[in-house]
Formats: sequence, C-alpha cells, structure tokens
Amino acid sequence: MDPRVATALSHWAPRFVANGVPLTDFQEVTASIERWDDWCSAWSARAAIHEAMGRQALDDGYELSAGEHLTTAGVCYHFAKFLFVNDLDQMQAAHMKAVECRRLALPFLQPAGERVMIPYEGSMLAGILRKPAGTDRPPVVVMAMGLDSSKEEMESYESLFLARGLATLTFDGPGQGEGEYEFAIRHDYEVPVGAVLDWLELRDDVDAGRAGLWGVSLGGYYAARAAAFEHRLKACIGLSGPYNWGAVWDNLPDLTRAAFHARTKSASVEEARDKAHQLSLEGVAEKIICPLFVLAGKLDRLVPYTDAERLASEASGPVELLVVEDGNHIANNRTYRYRLQSADWMADQLR
Repeated sequence: MDPRVATALSHWAPRFVANGVPLTDFQEVTASIERWDDWCSAWSARAAIHEAMGRQALDDGYELSAGEHLTTAGVCYHFAKFLFVNDLDQMQAAHMKAVECRRLALPFLQPAGERVMIPYEGSMLAGILRKPAGTDRPPVVVMAMGLDSSKEEMESYESLFLARGLATLTFDGPGQGEGEYEFAIRHDYEVPVGAVLDWLELRDDVDAGRAGLWGVSLGGYYAARAAAFEHRLKACIGLSGPYNWGAVWDNLPDLTRAAFHARTKSASVEEARDKAHQLSLEGVAEKIICPLFVLAGKLDRLVPYTDAERLASEASGPVELLVVEDGNHIANNRTYRYRLQSADWMADQLR
C-alpha cells in the first residue's frame, strides 16, 4: 500500500465513520485503493452512488430521503478531496460536488439549512446557517473548520447543537473549504470570526449576543486564538487544537504538511514551516476570558494532549479540560466520551 494511503487510514479512519461515511463504504473503498493517486477518484465514485439516489429521491418526491442521501454524498465527496493537494484540479472538482450535494440537501434537512455568504475583505466566505425549530432568536454556535475539514463534513456535529436549541453557523474561513481558493490560511483567526459576528449582528433570526465558537483540530487553535481577542464570544470549544503548530511540524504526516503548504499558498517548504510557527498561542492563551472547553485524546499522534493541558492552564477564564485516555486525534474513536458532553456544556453557557 502507498504510504500516504496507509497514513490516511492510520490517523483518520474513525473520523470517516464518526462524521457520516457508512462503515461498509469506508471498508470497501479503502480496501480498493493501493495508490494515493487513486484516492480522490475512488471516493468520488462511491459518493456518486449516494448522489444519484438523492437526486432520484428528489424526482420521486421523497424529500427527507433526498436530504439524507445528498448529505452522505457530500461527506464522501469531501473525503475524496480533503488532503488531495497533489492534483488540485481533481481535488476542486470533488470539492465542488460536495458543496453542490450539501446545498441541494439543505432545504430538506430537519431543521433546514440556508447557504449564506458573509462579507470578508472585499469578497465572501461561504457558510451554512441552521436554526432549531420552534425557537425565536436562538443562541448561535459559530463552527470553525480545521486544516482538512469543511462545512460539508459537519452534519454530525451540527445536529448535537440544534437538538439543544442552538443555531449553528458552519463556515469555511480563509484557507478552508470554499475559502481555500481565494484566501490563504491566516494565524490571526479573530479577523474572519469578527467578520462572521458582524454579519450575525445584522440578522434578526438569531441572537448574536449569545454566540459561542467551536473549532476542530487546527480549528481548535483558531477558536482559542479568536476567543482571546474577540470578546463578543460567550464561550469557546477547542477540540484537539495545537498550542503551537510549528512545534509539531516535523512530526506531522507528509499529507498534512503538503496541505498546509498548499493552503498557506507558500512558495516553499521553508516558508510553510515559518508560517506554521505563526500559529501559536504563546502570549495569547492568557487573554481568553470566556468559558473554555478543551478536549484532547491522550493517544493523539498528530497534536500531543499536553498542548490542551497547556492551553487550559494558561487561559484566564473558567476552563473545563477533558482528556480522553484512549482517544485518538479529536477522540473520534471515542466520540461518546465528549460530543454529547461538549454540546451540553455549550448549551449551558449560551442559555
């Protein structure tokens, strides 16, 4: 097996199933791939099966089923592209299919979703806003992506907050998802988060005065960084975010370093490494005054759990730290140990 395929399975296998890929699909598709160069096409072919069923359900008037099929298609297309920066044309084609399938699904989800465009630096960031049924002006959880995630992957997380009466705004920031083509990754993530909060304040259907921020993986760094400077936030959740991305650079998989290189629009590996060191909470973590929930897996081979411990020890506000003893990166192999708990925690903070 190509070492890059082995790496993807070694580090992220539980994530696929935890975030919506059917187990049998995961087993069959990954068993069929020997070369990384075949990764995107193999996953896209499986995604196309779900997409076809979704479109047929739409034609037949089964809108609820269509929404579910198309959401699964979107997740599979997402995993076709998630780290496939070795062929940018093929990656973008799969990505646009993921975006299209999720967009088609949104009106038929329960609760429904709305594709939104948020003004940012003379252009736009794409997002998905969903609101719990039967609630006027609910609190809202802004959801920040990681290095290789995008809003099309987030159904399993959104549903937790929605069930607890919280709206969700999942968005692709600079260097993320739809934002990766126009904008490079930036370390000062309070800037895009500030733009999102400004936009939310113009809405009359959510309560922007009760906004929390959630971030996953590298998004765990982004969330903590933004919370340190954006004091409109009432609470923050960081899942397995690095304290200093540059400090773990040499231990990262080649796939991850390549994606960061591409999404920072760096001219060289050395420039990418330098930019990785800019993503640091040194001198920043103590500025976090809102309630903070920090998760880490003790078996995480990407971001050491001690990064979470350091963040928790330096933040100035109330902190809840959860280290899952047998958890991998984001503890996706033990989702039952933190997903419901963190959603309950956020609901408590925003009530």
